[in-house]
Amino acid sequence: MGAGDGAAEQSRLAAERVQRLKRQLDQAERATKPCDAGAVGERLVADRLGLLIPHGWYLLNDVRWPGRPKAILDHVLVGPGGVVVVDAKNWTGEVSVAAGVLWQGRFARTQSVDGALAQCAAVASVLAPPHRRFVRPLICLTGQPDFFGITNSDVAVAGADRVVAAVLALPPVLDQRTVVGLYAHLGEQLTQESVAESPAVNSLTVKPLTVKSPTVKPPTVTSPTVEPAGGGPPVAGPPRSGQTGGRSGPRQPAYRTRRGARSGTGSGGSGRARKSKAQHDAASGMTRLMFLAAFVVFAVYVLPYWGR
Repeated sequence: MGAGDGAAEQSRLAAERVQRLKRQLDQAERATKPCDAGAVGERLVADRLGLLIPHGWYLLNDVRWPGRPKAILDHVLVGPGGVVVVDAKNWTGEVSVAAGVLWQGRFARTQSVDGALAQCAAVASVLAPPHRRFVRPLICLTGQPDFFGITNSDVAVAGADRVVAAVLALPPVLDQRTVVGLYAHLGEQLTQESVAESPAVNSLTVKPLTVKSPTVKPPTVTSPTVEPAGGGPPVAGPPRSGQTGGRSGPRQPAYRTRRGARSGTGSGGSGRARKSKAQHDAASGMTRLMFLAAFVVFAVYVLPYWGR
Protein backbone atom coordinates (compact mmCIF):
# COMPACT_ATOMS: atom_id res chain seq x y z
CA MET A 1 0.00 0.00 0.00
CA GLY A 2 1.46 3.31 -1.12
CA ALA A 3 1.61 6.64 0.64
CA GLY A 4 -1.53 7.84 -1.13
CA ASP A 5 -3.53 4.86 0.10
CA GLY A 6 -2.39 5.48 3.70
CA ALA A 7 -3.46 9.14 3.59
CA ALA A 8 -6.87 8.19 2.19
CA GLU A 9 -7.40 5.66 5.01
CA GLN A 10 -6.51 8.26 7.65
CA SER A 11 -8.91 10.75 6.08
CA ARG A 12 -11.71 8.17 6.14
CA LEU A 13 -11.11 7.36 9.82
CA ALA A 14 -11.05 11.06 10.69
CA ALA A 15 -14.34 11.65 8.87
CA GLU A 16 -15.96 8.74 10.75
CA ARG A 17 -14.71 10.14 14.05
CA VAL A 18 -16.18 13.55 13.24
CA GLN A 19 -19.53 12.01 12.33
CA ARG A 20 -19.57 10.00 15.58
CA LEU A 21 -18.82 13.07 17.67
CA LYS A 22 -21.53 15.03 15.85
CA ARG A 23 -24.12 12.32 16.63
CA GLN A 24 -23.13 12.36 20.31
CA LEU A 25 -23.46 16.16 20.40
CA ASP A 26 -26.92 15.99 18.83
CA GLN A 27 -28.05 13.41 21.37
CA ALA A 28 -26.79 15.57 24.26
CA GLU A 29 -28.65 18.59 22.90
CA ARG A 30 -31.89 16.64 22.54
CA ALA A 31 -31.53 15.32 26.10
CA THR A 32 -31.05 18.77 27.65
CA LYS A 33 -33.64 20.65 25.57
CA PRO A 34 -36.76 19.33 27.41
CA CYS A 35 -35.26 20.26 30.79
CA ASP A 36 -34.45 23.76 29.58
CA ALA A 37 -37.91 24.17 28.08
CA GLY A 38 -39.51 22.96 31.31
CA ALA A 39 -37.53 25.47 33.36
CA VAL A 40 -38.51 28.28 30.99
CA GLY A 41 -42.15 27.20 31.23
CA GLU A 42 -42.08 27.20 35.03
CA ARG A 43 -40.62 30.72 35.08
CA LEU A 44 -43.33 31.87 32.67
CA VAL A 45 -46.08 30.40 34.87
CA ALA A 46 -44.51 31.94 38.00
CA ASP A 47 -44.57 35.35 36.31
CA ARG A 48 -48.24 34.92 35.40
CA LEU A 49 -49.20 33.78 38.90
CA GLY A 50 -47.38 36.80 40.37
CA LEU A 51 -50.14 38.96 38.90
CA LEU A 52 -52.49 37.49 41.54
CA ILE A 53 -50.60 39.04 44.48
CA PRO A 54 -52.42 42.43 44.31
CA HIS A 55 -55.71 40.49 44.55
CA GLY A 56 -54.88 39.00 47.97
CA TRP A 57 -53.16 35.83 46.81
CA TYR A 58 -49.82 34.48 48.09
CA LEU A 59 -47.44 32.38 46.02
CA LEU A 60 -44.94 29.61 46.86
CA ASN A 61 -42.61 28.37 44.09
CA ASP A 62 -40.58 25.15 43.90
CA VAL A 63 -41.55 23.69 47.27
CA ARG A 64 -41.24 20.12 48.46
CA TRP A 65 -43.84 17.42 47.93
CA PRO A 66 -44.93 16.12 51.38
CA GLY A 67 -44.13 12.43 51.72
CA ARG A 68 -41.78 12.37 48.69
CA PRO A 69 -38.33 13.70 49.64
CA LYS A 70 -37.05 13.98 46.05
CA ALA A 71 -40.18 15.46 44.44
CA ILE A 72 -40.95 19.15 43.94
CA LEU A 73 -44.22 21.04 43.57
CA ASP A 74 -44.07 23.77 40.93
CA HIS A 75 -46.38 26.37 42.48
CA VAL A 76 -48.79 26.63 45.43
CA LEU A 77 -51.28 29.53 45.66
CA VAL A 78 -53.07 30.61 48.86
CA GLY A 79 -55.84 33.17 48.61
CA PRO A 80 -59.53 33.93 49.02
CA GLY A 81 -60.48 31.06 46.70
CA GLY A 82 -58.59 28.50 48.79
CA VAL A 83 -55.31 26.67 48.12
CA VAL A 84 -54.45 25.95 44.47
CA VAL A 85 -51.64 23.52 43.58
CA VAL A 86 -50.40 24.42 40.07
CA ASP A 87 -48.53 21.89 37.93
CA ALA A 88 -46.80 23.58 34.97
CA LYS A 89 -46.59 21.61 31.69
CA ASN A 90 -44.72 22.59 28.53
CA TRP A 91 -46.45 20.27 26.06
CA THR A 92 -46.25 20.55 22.31
CA GLY A 93 -48.94 19.74 19.78
CA GLU A 94 -52.68 19.93 20.15
CA VAL A 95 -54.24 19.60 23.60
CA SER A 96 -57.92 18.96 24.21
CA VAL A 97 -60.42 17.76 26.79
CA ALA A 98 -62.92 15.32 25.27
CA ALA A 99 -65.54 13.46 27.32
CA GLY A 100 -63.77 14.64 30.49
CA VAL A 101 -60.39 13.15 29.42
CA LEU A 102 -57.26 15.25 28.84
CA TRP A 103 -55.56 14.50 25.51
CA GLN A 104 -52.28 15.54 23.94
CA GLY A 105 -52.65 14.61 20.31
CA ARG A 106 -53.60 10.93 20.29
CA PHE A 107 -52.36 10.24 23.84
CA ALA A 108 -54.57 10.42 26.91
CA ARG A 109 -52.78 12.28 29.72
CA THR A 110 -54.52 10.46 32.57
CA GLN A 111 -51.25 10.07 34.46
CA SER A 112 -50.75 13.84 34.49
CA VAL A 113 -54.28 14.31 35.85
CA ASP A 114 -53.67 11.66 38.52
CA GLY A 115 -50.38 13.37 39.40
CA ALA A 116 -52.15 16.70 39.88
CA LEU A 117 -54.66 15.03 42.19
CA ALA A 118 -51.83 13.39 44.14
CA GLN A 119 -50.11 16.77 44.60
CA CYS A 120 -53.39 18.22 45.83
CA ALA A 121 -53.83 15.37 48.35
CA ALA A 122 -50.25 15.74 49.61
CA VAL A 123 -50.71 19.47 50.31
CA ALA A 124 -54.08 18.83 51.96
CA SER A 125 -52.46 16.26 54.27
CA VAL A 126 -50.42 18.94 56.07
CA LEU A 127 -53.46 21.15 56.72
CA ALA A 128 -56.03 20.94 59.49
CA PRO A 129 -59.14 18.88 58.57
CA PRO A 130 -61.47 21.92 58.23
CA HIS A 131 -59.23 23.43 55.51
CA ARG A 132 -58.48 20.32 53.45
CA ARG A 133 -61.59 20.62 51.32
CA PHE A 134 -60.41 24.02 50.03
CA VAL A 135 -57.35 22.54 48.23
CA ARG A 136 -57.76 22.09 44.46
CA PRO A 137 -55.42 21.15 41.56
CA LEU A 138 -54.71 23.06 38.36
CA ILE A 139 -52.60 22.17 35.32
CA CYS A 140 -51.11 25.19 33.55
CA LEU A 141 -50.03 24.80 29.91
CA THR A 142 -47.34 27.10 28.52
CA GLY A 143 -47.46 25.81 24.94
CA GLN A 144 -51.22 26.38 24.59
CA PRO A 145 -51.70 29.80 26.25
CA ASP A 146 -55.40 30.22 25.34
CA PHE A 147 -56.61 26.77 26.33
CA PHE A 148 -59.09 26.02 29.11
CA GLY A 149 -60.93 22.85 30.09
CA ILE A 150 -62.03 20.77 33.08
CA THR A 151 -61.63 16.99 33.32
CA ASN A 152 -64.18 14.57 34.74
CA SER A 153 -62.13 14.43 37.98
CA ASP A 154 -62.60 18.21 38.43
CA VAL A 155 -59.01 19.12 37.47
CA ALA A 156 -58.85 22.49 35.73
CA VAL A 157 -56.49 22.82 32.74
CA ALA A 158 -55.67 26.39 31.76
CA GLY A 159 -53.21 28.03 29.39
CA ALA A 160 -50.65 30.54 30.67
CA ASP A 161 -52.70 33.48 29.40
CA ARG A 162 -55.90 32.28 31.08
CA VAL A 163 -54.59 30.95 34.40
CA VAL A 164 -55.02 34.29 36.24
CA ALA A 165 -58.64 34.62 35.17
CA ALA A 166 -59.29 30.98 36.12
CA VAL A 167 -57.98 31.52 39.67
CA LEU A 168 -59.82 34.81 40.16
CA ALA A 169 -63.06 33.10 39.09
CA LEU A 170 -62.94 30.79 42.13
CA PRO A 171 -65.63 31.65 44.71
CA PRO A 172 -64.22 33.17 47.94
CA VAL A 173 -64.10 30.62 50.77
CA LEU A 174 -61.41 32.05 53.12
CA ASP A 175 -61.11 35.38 54.91
CA GLN A 176 -57.90 37.37 54.93
CA ARG A 177 -56.84 36.25 58.38
CA THR A 178 -57.23 32.59 57.48
CA VAL A 179 -55.36 33.13 54.22
CA VAL A 180 -52.37 34.62 56.04
CA GLY A 181 -52.39 31.80 58.59
CA LEU A 182 -52.52 29.08 55.91
CA TYR A 183 -49.77 30.77 53.91
CA ALA A 184 -47.50 30.88 56.96
CA HIS A 185 -48.29 27.26 57.81
CA LEU A 186 -47.65 25.99 54.28
CA GLY A 187 -44.51 28.09 54.00
CA GLU A 188 -43.18 26.29 57.06
CA GLN A 189 -44.36 22.81 56.07
CA LEU A 190 -43.34 22.89 52.40
CA THR A 191 -39.96 24.60 52.70
CA GLN A 192 -38.43 22.74 55.63
CA GLU A 193 -35.96 19.89 55.28
CA SER A 194 -37.41 16.92 53.44
CA VAL A 195 -38.29 13.96 55.60
CA ALA A 196 -39.41 10.52 54.47
CA GLU A 197 -42.85 10.31 55.98
CA SER A 198 -46.23 9.38 54.67
CA PRO A 199 -48.90 12.08 54.10
CA ALA A 200 -51.33 10.00 56.12
CA VAL A 201 -48.94 9.93 59.05
CA ASN A 202 -48.19 13.62 58.55
CA SER A 203 -51.83 14.49 59.21
CA LEU A 204 -51.99 12.73 62.55
CA THR A 205 -51.14 14.12 65.95
CA VAL A 206 -48.95 11.67 67.83
CA LYS A 207 -49.33 11.83 71.55
CA PRO A 208 -46.35 10.97 73.73
CA LEU A 209 -46.51 7.63 75.45
CA THR A 210 -47.43 7.97 79.11
CA VAL A 211 -45.91 5.34 81.36
CA LYS A 212 -47.76 4.96 84.63
CA SER A 213 -45.71 4.04 87.65
CA PRO A 214 -47.03 1.00 89.51
CA THR A 215 -49.24 1.74 92.47
CA VAL A 216 -47.71 0.36 95.64
CA LYS A 217 -50.15 -0.29 98.42
CA PRO A 218 -48.86 0.23 101.93
CA PRO A 219 -48.62 -2.93 104.03
CA THR A 220 -51.56 -3.64 106.28
CA VAL A 221 -50.51 -3.15 109.89
CA THR A 222 -52.82 -4.58 112.49
CA SER A 223 -53.07 -3.35 116.00
CA PRO A 224 -51.21 -5.56 118.47
CA THR A 225 -53.17 -7.16 121.28
CA VAL A 226 -51.74 -6.48 124.72
CA GLU A 227 -52.58 -8.73 127.60
CA PRO A 228 -53.11 -7.02 130.96
CA ALA A 229 -50.61 -7.80 133.64
CA GLY A 230 -53.30 -9.07 136.00
CA GLY A 231 -54.85 -11.46 133.47
CA GLY A 232 -58.17 -11.06 131.77
CA PRO A 233 -59.13 -10.83 128.11
CA PRO A 234 -56.72 -9.22 125.64
CA VAL A 235 -57.28 -5.54 124.80
CA ALA A 236 -56.90 -4.26 121.23
CA GLY A 237 -54.55 -1.32 120.59
CA PRO A 238 -55.46 2.00 118.91
CA PRO A 239 -57.11 1.92 115.45
CA ARG A 240 -55.00 2.07 112.30
CA SER A 241 -54.36 5.33 110.39
CA GLY A 242 -57.43 6.26 108.35
CA GLN A 243 -59.77 4.12 110.45
CA THR A 244 -62.45 5.91 112.40
CA GLY A 245 -62.95 3.21 114.98
CA GLY A 246 -65.84 0.92 115.53
CA ARG A 247 -66.32 -1.90 113.02
CA SER A 248 -65.86 -0.15 109.66
CA GLY A 249 -64.77 -2.92 107.29
CA PRO A 250 -63.87 -6.55 107.93
CA ARG A 251 -62.34 -7.37 111.25
CA GLN A 252 -58.67 -8.33 111.09
CA PRO A 253 -57.32 -11.10 113.34
CA ALA A 254 -55.21 -9.84 116.21
CA TYR A 255 -51.75 -11.37 116.54
CA ARG A 256 -50.59 -12.09 120.09
CA THR A 257 -47.28 -10.73 121.19
CA ARG A 258 -46.59 -13.68 123.45
CA ARG A 259 -43.31 -15.42 122.58
CA GLY A 260 -43.70 -18.38 120.23
CA ALA A 261 -47.40 -17.79 119.62
CA ARG A 262 -47.04 -17.10 115.82
CA SER A 263 -47.13 -20.08 113.53
CA GLY A 264 -43.74 -20.81 111.96
CA THR A 265 -41.95 -17.97 113.83
CA GLY A 266 -40.37 -17.48 117.18
CA SER A 267 -38.53 -20.12 119.21
CA GLY A 268 -41.08 -22.83 118.40
CA GLY A 269 -40.46 -22.55 114.63
CA SER A 270 -36.68 -22.39 115.11
CA GLY A 271 -36.80 -25.46 117.33
CA ARG A 272 -38.71 -27.46 114.73
CA ALA A 273 -36.22 -26.40 112.04
CA ARG A 274 -33.26 -27.51 114.16
CA LYS A 275 -34.97 -30.84 114.94
CA SER A 276 -35.61 -31.52 111.27
CA LYS A 277 -31.99 -30.78 110.39
CA ALA A 278 -30.73 -33.10 113.09
CA GLN A 279 -32.92 -35.93 111.83
CA HIS A 280 -31.58 -35.39 108.31
CA ASP A 281 -27.97 -35.49 109.53
CA ALA A 282 -28.63 -38.68 111.50
CA ALA A 283 -30.13 -40.39 108.47
CA SER A 284 -27.14 -39.40 106.33
CA GLY A 285 -24.71 -40.72 108.92
CA MET A 286 -26.57 -44.03 109.14
CA THR A 287 -26.39 -44.45 105.37
CA ARG A 288 -22.64 -43.84 105.32
CA LEU A 289 -22.17 -46.33 108.18
CA MET A 290 -24.05 -49.05 106.30
CA PHE A 291 -21.92 -48.53 103.19
CA LEU A 292 -18.74 -48.75 105.31
CA ALA A 293 -19.89 -52.00 106.96
CA ALA A 294 -20.68 -53.53 103.57
CA PHE A 295 -17.22 -52.60 102.30
CA VAL A 296 -15.52 -54.18 105.32
CA VAL A 297 -17.46 -57.44 104.89
CA PHE A 298 -16.55 -57.50 101.20
CA ALA A 299 -12.85 -56.87 101.91
CA VAL A 300 -12.59 -59.52 104.70
CA TYR A 301 -14.78 -62.34 103.50
CA VAL A 302 -15.01 -62.04 99.72
CA LEU A 303 -11.85 -60.37 98.41
CA PRO A 304 -9.35 -63.07 99.68
CA TYR A 305 -11.22 -65.77 97.77
CA TRP A 306 -11.94 -63.75 94.63
CA GLY A 307 -9.06 -65.08 92.49
CA ARG A 308 -9.22 -68.74 93.54
